[in-house]
Amino acid sequence: MRQWMIAAALLPLLGGTALAQETVKIGYIDPLSGGGASVGEVGFKTFQFLAEELNAKGGILGKKVEIVPFDNKTNPQESLIQAQKAIDSGVRYITQGNGSSVAGALTDFVTKYNERNPGKEILYFNYAAVDPVLTNAKCSFWHFRWDANSDIKMEALTNYMKSAPDIKKLYLINQDYSFGESVRSAAKTMLKAKRPDIQIVGDELHPLLKITDFAPYVAKIKASGADSVITGNWGQDFALLLKASADAGLKVNWYTYYAGGTGGPTAIKQANLNHQVYQIAEGIPNLGNASADAFEKALRAKYDFSLFYPRAVNQMRMFAAAAEKAKSLDPAKVAAALEGLQFDVFDGGKGTMRKDDHQFFQPMYIASFGDRTEKEPFDEEKTGWGWRQAAKIEPEQTMLPTTCKMERPN
Repeated sequence: MRQWMIAAALLPLLGGTALAQETVKIGYIDPLSGGGASVGEVGFKTFQFLAEELNAKGGILGKKVEIVPFDNKTNPQESLIQAQKAIDSGVRYITQGNGSSVAGALTDFVTKYNERNPGKEILYFNYAAVDPVLTNAKCSFWHFRWDANSDIKMEALTNYMKSAPDIKKLYLINQDYSFGESVRSAAKTMLKAKRPDIQIVGDELHPLLKITDFAPYVAKIKASGADSVITGNWGQDFALLLKASADAGLKVNWYTYYAGGTGGPTAIKQANLNHQVYQIAEGIPNLGNASADAFEKALRAKYDFSLFYPRAVNQMRMFAAAAEKAKSLDPAKVAAALEGLQFDVFDGGKGTMRKDDHQFFQPMYIASFGDRTEKEPFDEEKTGWGWRQAAKIEPEQTMLPTTCKMERPN
């Protein structure tokens, strides 16, 4: 009788454990409040949509996928608190993208946590933080990046710009943190080698997600006589920068990383910069890929935004493929299966997760934003304007060397 009573008492606990094991929890650690909230909310809903896609196909190894949100307010210290909360709630996979300073802190945290907790490791999937150091000096076995780093993007962007004779005077404006610094330094170095005739007439850094009026910055750009601008700004920092440009009547060509983010397309249309704003990305709507078009239509039918993160699609689908390859959801085994994994990427073509540094390589596209033809069905933010391919860059053209010295677990 006593044994039966003990067993009965344990049943709820055992049931709870079994239930937890039936769910693959992914902790989404990104801004859901503050200046980055608009971007963070879009990312969260995108990952929820991708989880639903996987669950409709049976989940990962038969287990349901759940995205668990943790608001980090774009703050590195807060991110570490949220990462610990995620672990305490049973999460063994985390994903983050907005802010390379956050990504650096999370990489260190995950690496040290795994060293102290063998057998209970967690894995960090980076979908958008692009500071090159994360897959160079600060690389970690437990960190994988699906977005091209900022040097890779600048290599592609400057290869395009070197053939644009109209660029004579260039202004650099970027956010004052590790990513913004990497954009400005790579731009100066690469353009000096490829187009030494281009005059850099301004080089500005501003606080991250704290500026509410960019009018003083735009006045400097206008006074400099620049005909083109390079910016890595994202989120409200891009939208407000373009809004101030429209108010000032600034007419220049913009070369960007994240013009397609929330509010960006609206700001471009309001500034009437018809095909004068360019973006380097791993994919855009209107490329004509049938499966990508079907996904885009389904996402837009559910949410009032377009797919800004094709890399998130690649990430989630490759996670499932790696787990199936490893026949396990153990993070160490999934990490080993991801190394060197080749995959058919969202917008067509092959992508590869480089084993040396855990940097993903895939076709990249330079696109301009403006009026559309009949072959370009997708607009953005109800502006009537959409993206148009200007150039495609194959993966082998972006494979910059790495200084990563990967330390792998025994």
